[in-house]
Amino acid sequence: MIAIPYFTALTTYFSYGLLFVFGQFRDFFRKILDWWSTDNLQGYAPICLGLEDFYIRRLYNRVQDCFGRPLSSAPDAWFDVVERYSNDNNKTLKRTNNVSRCLNLGSYNYLGFAAADEYCTPRVIDSLKKYSHSTCSSRVDGGTLALHNELEECVARFVGKPAAIVFGMGYVTNSSILPVLMGKGSLIISDSLNHNSIVNGARGSGATIRVFQHNTPSHLEEVLREQIAEGQPRTRRPWKKIMVVVEGIYSMEGELCKLPEIIAICKRYKAYTYLDEAHSIGAVGKTGRGVCELLGVDTSDVDIMMGTFSKSFGSYGGYIAGSKELIQYLKYNCPAHLYATSISPPAAEQIISAIQVVIGEDGSCRGAQKLARIRENSNFFRSKLQKMGFEVLGDNDSPVMPIMVYNPAKVSSFSRECLKQNVAIVTVGFPATPLLLARARICISASHTKEDLIEALEVINRIGDLVGIKYFPAEPKKQQQVGMLKLE
Repeated sequence: MIAIPYFTALTTYFSYGLLFVFGQFRDFFRKILDWWSTDNLQGYAPICLGLEDFYIRRLYNRVQDCFGRPLSSAPDAWFDVVERYSNDNNKTLKRTNNVSRCLNLGSYNYLGFAAADEYCTPRVIDSLKKYSHSTCSSRVDGGTLALHNELEECVARFVGKPAAIVFGMGYVTNSSILPVLMGKGSLIISDSLNHNSIVNGARGSGATIRVFQHNTPSHLEEVLREQIAEGQPRTRRPWKKIMVVVEGIYSMEGELCKLPEIIAICKRYKAYTYLDEAHSIGAVGKTGRGVCELLGVDTSDVDIMMGTFSKSFGSYGGYIAGSKELIQYLKYNCPAHLYATSISPPAAEQIISAIQVVIGEDGSCRGAQKLARIRENSNFFRSKLQKMGFEVLGDNDSPVMPIMVYNPAKVSSFSRECLKQNVAIVTVGFPATPLLLARARICISASHTKEDLIEALEVINRIGDLVGIKYFPAEPKKQQQVGMLKLE
């Protein structure tokens, strides 16, 4: 768990409190002015109502220039960010014709496949010419091509499962699969920091939901024992089935799941394991096969493996891998398979080609080089940030590294100052994170060179001092310079 410095927590609460009070004053006077206006629909309740609407109008709009920045190039190591301006205090942003060439530290382009690739791109172009850009149909109608069957077989072999099924969106993979597998009388035990797609899928299933402390196997066991002993609410009957849902790498924390311990507990209590590898498949492990390979877990011990193609493979969509019986059941019952348009042929070809590069079927060793490079880049960047005095979350080998910022004013300042220095980063705050735990999330890519990383570190170091987000003592500069020289 994150231990927030007392003074930092106090100033963060004060900042939000100040914004809230001034926002309430502005809303009060706004109601008075609106009372005289005849433009409002009489008799209709406001369509946007509640604290979420207040947060957007009075807090988010002040800093919305830090989010949703439009790009005009591929999300490679460097990309073009379109410059914007506002004439109404940030309520609306207008694009200009100017672009800034920025170092990309925000995209999930872990292996560098999002840009043009010597092996993947020609095959994607050929598939576009052969199959067109869309199937214009669901999988059970006219939307299954030979390419989709090849993709599912390729994914199943890659992750080490008997069969797989693919979908056109990673978010939908979680939110549509869980309601199919779980229902009334079932129990879902979810990590407290699981992704929103898992949360919504669990809620939509109708199953009973219990949460265990983030990445804490001992608390998971306590919850399992308690729930098995109590049984279903009111009736006290045994649960029809129990499923534990975890992530391989937690996207907002950069932490690796304690999978071996969780698997052992699930086996002991006869609970199914659902593993979301959206950020870990292709990015970690000696051959890119995710946390199972990295942590030495046999994939046969994981009942349901989920992953996405929008991170390491430079495409889009998601997959579920498991037993043949499970996949066949999903093909008959999952709405995302029955009713949604299938993955576009070029996107499917991109995934197949990227996997072939990763496992060396392209006849080169580029896949192994990419995997080694992202591991080296991630560990180097993380260690240097920590030595500079930043509070960095996550584990070694993880390409996701959040820098804790906390204060809302510092979030926007850090983002804007980095952009001025041509370094594009992603800042994350409420509601994506708890109110006090705003952060900047850096994603490292195999396409970054050492020179890129050193340049980014120098910029972040200067701005960290300027904004005041170094919450730990920094290592002496001489030792940092020696580390840089050794790397070069």
